Amino acid sequence: MRPLNETENLLILIVMAIAFAGIIYAAFLARQILSESKGSSKMQQVWGYIKDGANAYLRSQFRIIGVLVAVLVVVLFFSVYLINPTPYAIEHFCPEVADTARESVDANGIRANVAAQNPNITDVSQLTLLQENAVVYAEEAAIVSRGILPAPEGCDPARTTIAIGRAGAFLMGALFSAAVAFIGMNMAVQGNVRVAAAAVDPKRGYADALRIAYRSGTITGMLTDGLGLFGGTIIFILFGIASPDALLGFGFGGTLLALFMRVGGGIFTKAADVGADLVGKVEANLPEDDPRNAAVIADLVGDNVGDCAGMAADIFESYEVTIVAGLILGLALATVTRSPIWIVFPLVVRGIGVLSSIISTYLVRSTTGKDALSAITRGFYSAAAISIALFGVFTVFYMREPNINQGNIVWQPLAAVVVGIILAVVTDRVTAYFTDTEHGPVKEIAKSTQTGAATTILSGLSSGMESSVWAILVLSGSILTSIIIFGLFPVTDAAGNQIVDTFTAVLYGVAMTGIGMLTLTGNNVSMDAFGPISDNAQGVAELAGENHGVGGEILSQLDAVGNTTKAITKGIAIGSAVLAAVALFGSFLTDTRVVQLGLGIPLEETVYARGINIADPIVFIGFLIGGGVIFLFSSLLIRSVNRAAFEMIHVVRRQLRIPGIMEGTKTPDYAEAVSISTQAAQRELLPIGVIAVLTPVVVGFLLGAPALGGFLGGIILAGQLMAVFMSNAGGAWDNAKKHIEEGNYGGKHSDSHKAAVVGDTVGDPFKDTAGPALNPMIKVVNLVSLLVAPLVVTVAAPQTDSGTRLAVTIVMLVLVGVIVWAIFRSKRIDKETEALVEEVAAAGD
Repeated sequence: MRPLNETENLLILIVMAIAFAGIIYAAFLARQILSESKGSSKMQQVWGYIKDGANAYLRSQFRIIGVLVAVLVVVLFFSVYLINPTPYAIEHFCPEVADTARESVDANGIRANVAAQNPNITDVSQLTLLQENAVVYAEEAAIVSRGILPAPEGCDPARTTIAIGRAGAFLMGALFSAAVAFIGMNMAVQGNVRVAAAAVDPKRGYADALRIAYRSGTITGMLTDGLGLFGGTIIFILFGIASPDALLGFGFGGTLLALFMRVGGGIFTKAADVGADLVGKVEANLPEDDPRNAAVIADLVGDNVGDCAGMAADIFESYEVTIVAGLILGLALATVTRSPIWIVFPLVVRGIGVLSSIISTYLVRSTTGKDALSAITRGFYSAAAISIALFGVFTVFYMREPNINQGNIVWQPLAAVVVGIILAVVTDRVTAYFTDTEHGPVKEIAKSTQTGAATTILSGLSSGMESSVWAILVLSGSILTSIIIFGLFPVTDAAGNQIVDTFTAVLYGVAMTGIGMLTLTGNNVSMDAFGPISDNAQGVAELAGENHGVGGEILSQLDAVGNTTKAITKGIAIGSAVLAAVALFGSFLTDTRVVQLGLGIPLEETVYARGINIADPIVFIGFLIGGGVIFLFSSLLIRSVNRAAFEMIHVVRRQLRIPGIMEGTKTPDYAEAVSISTQAAQRELLPIGVIAVLTPVVVGFLLGAPALGGFLGGIILAGQLMAVFMSNAGGAWDNAKKHIEEGNYGGKHSDSHKAAVVGDTVGDPFKDTAGPALNPMIKVVNLVSLLVAPLVVTVAAPQTDSGTRLAVTIVMLVLVGVIVWAIFRSKRIDKETEALVEEVAAAGD
């Protein structure tokens, strides 16, 4: 690959400046929000309970996660020394070694040999493609073979520098993800009381409440944009063509932390929500967020640690992983075409997306007084239009290379990115159709409440299942579009001969589609955070006794819109996760090829050449295990919410019987409920982390690299179907309940309302715990597989002695035992909890 020219170096610096601009914009908005009024002293008292509980929980969770992060930093550092360095690392840190290795390759002899082995190929373009790929693969193998020689012939700095880079990037990814979660959550907490104050103030009202709620969420969105873009760009500046080695660590750090934030926050919020709803609404006929309900503060705290902190970390890691996949596959194309445009393009596209989000989010405001959803959607579409226009300009002026596409514009990446933006818009509409109160599915669920909870649940399940089918068809269509773009219009050289194989080019297109889908990350996170901020604002006003009249109606309307925007952004997050996983799946094959060629394994015997054959029984076993892990993961999370809900129900029932609580003359012990949710959430962090990290390691070493590929296929398919099903079913149940609370089918406190509350309660762990947690879980497994794949094929290589293989097998069997222990630890109920469950079940209190 040629070095970056002056224009490209300038573009990279501009991208870095845009990343800082995103962070500065977030600080500007934070200053605006903090200058708004916090309302009455009663509101501020309630807000203080929420703020203290949320920060206490996050501090406790970070202490637990910090230990695991520290261990993994060390593991990632030393793991680099167990395998050969990549040819890209050797070329970057020891260019003279790479040049010497290339000179040793007989390119003309390889071309002649390929021609002799394929006498039936008469298409010159097809033969040229095979010949040039064979030359590139031979050069990669030669560079690795020479780079691992002792000094001075070899390249010792490659291993050490990459070890430091990967471990450091992992730590940076984890810290950035934690920062986005912590700052985003705190700004959401700061925003909710100010939204409540604006809504109940007759001089301000709807427009100000909408502006504050949306901009509070935008702070998180721009931090996600700014830090994600900064991290990816600074790694590229420091490591150049060797950046994928470090970027894997960056993506893994952000993804692992996001998994913990999603799992912990999801369990916390739904343990409180289930207990608060079942006892407060169904049994005691208390309104939502009634101050007499002991779980109400824990519920509001949970909205912040689950929906704000969890989603912020989740979207941040999606943002990271898509750029990781794009740069890894871009490097593969750059190696063949000898041009860095494939790497520069996704970085600049991300920078343009940040600019579009800055402009569009600041323009979101109410124009008619009751148009929150249309105002937010208008901002989203404006950002999409601005981005597409600027992408086109950038492509026309930059995406040209004399030796590519006969010197014409290289337009294929632009087309793939535009497909990603369209995919985000279509996903937005599909999700809204299945979760919005204005459309048929939610109305059908609401109608089903007239015949009880059973039909309510059945209706929601069927709606969620159908929505998953449409979502996967939309994703399939986007991947098919990438196949059409790069299959019918392949990347060619100056003479018009195809120079990039269709498989690699299509995967690069899929990665660009994922980048396009998350181009508007600032808008996506703003939309998502709007939901819990509005929900908390309504709770603050309710607990302060100021939710009556016009102010209460405003908060209720904003809350209903927030439910829809949350569901939409979850759909986009899940879709981008699948696209990133598919692109990483291709990176898995590319990485194993590079390592196996460096070990002297012939190309035709590599996993890359043989492919992942689902007809192979071992591969199919991996596929089945991958699908099964998704169901196990979901089962453990839902069970943990159910177990914690028993404890919460007991606490709420017991406190309601205390004299003075129901009469409103005595304040419940809110801290007790917060403590139960905290313990339930933190109990699951270790088992879930063990399962997500160790399962691909065990599958890879015991069943082989092809089976690990099948395992990833099962994870991607089952994970997408389950995640969309649970998220949309839960969102539909929630909005069906709100539809009834608006006065339909008997309104609040009717039998239909009680059935809807049961449906909503079933959907709570679906949409806010298990469903969203599958998104980072899919990518954790993919990234662990990418990190471990070189080790797997190294151990499987013929030159590895039997003693080493036996030792690895023994270690893997021990890890199987660790996974089994983690499962049983998650399922185990201590005696105190078991006695409490039996007491609650027997008493029916």
